[in-house]
Amino acid sequence: MSRIGKAPIKLPKGVEVKVSPSNLVTVKGPKGELQQQINPDIKINIENEEINISRPTDQKRHKALHGLYRALLNNMVFGVTNGYTVKQELVGVGYKAANDGNVLDLTLGYSHHIYFEIPKELKVKTEQEKGKNPIITLEGCDKQLIGQVAAKIRGLRKPEPYKGKGIKFVGEALRRKAGKTAAK
Repeated sequence: MSRIGKAPIKLPKGVEVKVSPSNLVTVKGPKGELQQQINPDIKINIENEEINISRPTDQKRHKALHGLYRALLNNMVFGVTNGYTVKQELVGVGYKAANDGNVLDLTLGYSHHIYFEIPKELKVKTEQEKGKNPIITLEGCDKQLIGQVAAKIRGLRKPEPYKGKGIKFVGEALRRKAGKTAAK
């Protein structure tokens, strides 16, 4: 039995969960509203401020879906109550970040500026203190969306292994390589 799938999801105060007949789950809370389509084989039971998920058989496919949908629903409940935050750091000489609403203006050492539009579901904030690397902060209630946008921003200039220049997550440990040594 899936250990993750068996665990019930506790519903905090202020969170409302609805399941439509077509297995569309809607989670509404103080930070927003999220929807997820669930496989018709998986059954969702809401009672006593808890969500329980069950599967019809012990097939490998049903076991995988059981744990998957429990994890997705748990992320949705956490997102609408607390929200998710991702911080990214720009490491490199002359690297800059600014935002105008939900449009991110990045200077990453290319011959031009990069304008990156952030989805309206997320909030973006940039900080640039003197003597420190610029930091981009993304906030939102959808864990999948925030991770995808952060990965796309990171992909604009991945950190390179020799000097560590590029866009990295705050606290990320980069694998560094030794450069060439002078031959004598």
